[in-house]
Amino acid sequence: MMIILTGLNHKTAPLAVREKLLAACTEKTDLLSELLALPGVREVMHLATCNRVEILAAVKGQDQTTQALRSFVAQSAGITQDEATDCVYTYCDEAAVLHLFRVTSSLDSMIMGETQILGQVKEAYRQALEKHATGALMNRLLHRAFRTAKRVRTETAIAANPVSVSFAAVELAKKIFGNLSGKKVLLIGAGEMAELTGTHLLGNGVQDIIIANRSNAQASILAEKFHGEAVMLADIEEKLAAVDIVVSSTGATKYILSVDAIRQSLTRRKNRPLLLIDIAMPRDIEPAAGELENVYLYNIDNLQDIVDENLQSRKREARLAEAIIEEEVRKYCDWVRELEAVPTIVSLRAMAEAIVQAEIAKAAPWLETMKDEERQKVQALVNAVVNKLLHNPVAALKEESADFGSAHITAVTRQLFQLDE
Repeated sequence: MMIILTGLNHKTAPLAVREKLLAACTEKTDLLSELLALPGVREVMHLATCNRVEILAAVKGQDQTTQALRSFVAQSAGITQDEATDCVYTYCDEAAVLHLFRVTSSLDSMIMGETQILGQVKEAYRQALEKHATGALMNRLLHRAFRTAKRVRTETAIAANPVSVSFAAVELAKKIFGNLSGKKVLLIGAGEMAELTGTHLLGNGVQDIIIANRSNAQASILAEKFHGEAVMLADIEEKLAAVDIVVSSTGATKYILSVDAIRQSLTRRKNRPLLLIDIAMPRDIEPAAGELENVYLYNIDNLQDIVDENLQSRKREARLAEAIIEEEVRKYCDWVRELEAVPTIVSLRAMAEAIVQAEIAKAAPWLETMKDEERQKVQALVNAVVNKLLHNPVAALKEESADFGSAHITAVTRQLFQLDE
């Protein structure tokens, strides 16, 4: 059994490709069953976020299964096999474990040290468990990944300074406008991202915030928290003329703001610049709006430069985190290699038990002359001798398997004890 991880992320694929793949995978109602039906796939989990779509699988038959998984990703993303060569990555065994642990510990995130990814991996694992798509290999792997993420969080200061996409959006607004005091902001969406953005805005001097959302109740909750105004999505075009900054973070599948609506608002703005920050996935604002005069449009990918500036203090901690991850990867891989020796250990113990029972049967006439207590002592003595004889061979099997792989040592053991005859 091998571990395979394949997918694409914000480093390898443009936003448009990630959007299409995320939408395709989200629309599938029985994705895990479809993946389990691929040749060689025995266990599987699917992780889909705005920055990455990855498939983690325990497989039999590496080459054929790897190609099947890569083809699945490419077809779902609507890209050719040649294009997939550039943006779809595949890791096997220890490299796959290392990548998973780095992802779960947020070292591979657009914003290093962010906390969302751990919850997203846990949710992906929960869904796989519900569909009975995982087994012993991946269950142990995911629990080890969560343990690793916890160690990174508690043993390093990688998340000491709050950094997120919403924080980066506010930093961008400060770069463009300088002081944000007196600026009027429209938040489209009332979820966690909008709440974080509003909190950062208040901390940077913004006092006038409008929250637009499909649910007026949720918008009202945030409006009360920020001492702002709640409106319905249908009213946002009317508000465009009055605001300086728009931050959109809904879960809509179509554009919330069209280029025509933004163009119409410009005539009433008297050449005042309008900053549009689209941190939604899929995007909320029609990309062509960025071509309008006095309109500045940024999306998730555009925030990367700001994110890089805010992450300098975390890079030192990342080195400590990498050391923790390497240690945990080694522990898991040692366990997997020990696991490969288990059938031989079981066969060895079964052979010894069979010999014991056969010899006890031969001695039955003699043993029957003893009292029960004496027979139990004889049985205990025999078992103790067997356990002591097997202790060193079993320990060697585990140790050698963990350090060097089990193929040679198990083959020698099976031949030495004639376990296959």
